[in-house]
Amino acid sequence: MVELFEQDIRENDRQSSKGNQLKWQNGGIWYKADYTGYEGLAEYVISHLLLKSTLESEEFALYDLEQIRYKNMVYNGVKSENFVKGDWQIITLERLFKSFFDESLYKVVFRIADHEERLHFLVNQVERVTGLTKFGAYMNKLLTIDALFLNEDRHMHNIAVLMNGEGEFTYCPIFDQGEGLLSDTTMEYPLGGDTVDYMREARAKTFCNSFDHQLDISEKLYGRQMKLAFTKKDVKELLDAATIYPEAVRKRVEDVICMQMGKYGYLFD
Repeated sequence: MVELFEQDIRENDRQSSKGNQLKWQNGGIWYKADYTGYEGLAEYVISHLLLKSTLESEEFALYDLEQIRYKNMVYNGVKSENFVKGDWQIITLERLFKSFFDESLYKVVFRIADHEERLHFLVNQVERVTGLTKFGAYMNKLLTIDALFLNEDRHMHNIAVLMNGEGEFTYCPIFDQGEGLLSDTTMEYPLGGDTVDYMREARAKTFCNSFDHQLDISEKLYGRQMKLAFTKKDVKELLDAATIYPEAVRKRVEDVICMQMGKYGYLFD
């Protein structure tokens, strides 16, 4: 357990569709507290399973479980190393587009009727502004993760690039999977409900509301850019170690992942 204080609190400048999660930074480590359910467990499990994929370790943020004491309250949550070094900073796509075109990228994308054209437009505009040449491949990786783990909170405020003081851009590690795996037990997916029904209700937010459709489009335009190699045994071992969460929570997470592994079997070696 770590104790954190008011001077460690960091304001959330990357908007969430569900409000502001408590976040702190101390000694080069970021901490996030659970807000609507078991976001920390989702971040931990998803990121550790990505260690068994074709992604390089620097392509995604790795989260570890942590209990956080703050103002006489104890929260479950996660910690992760700050991946923003030196004079680099995170620039969300919404902020990037607004600064160059003085318009909301989200609003522009959703004014385009055709879903394929939406993703094509998003990728082309980011490459045009940043000079990055493989942003479509990056988007396929991100959308693959979101589809597999049912991450419902992927929008223009948490897709980002990194920019340094010279105005140069590079890719940002994939972060913010806390709304995956039906983690919202407060508003959307209370414990005790039917997991399969909940999975059918889960909706994407990047450029349409279907995880499958988003992934199909990204694969069509930019190819399949990642494979996974974790097993059901790996999932169980991770969850067995997450004893700060109730058994019912861990069982639901295990069920969701196992069903998704079956659905997206072509992604596994």
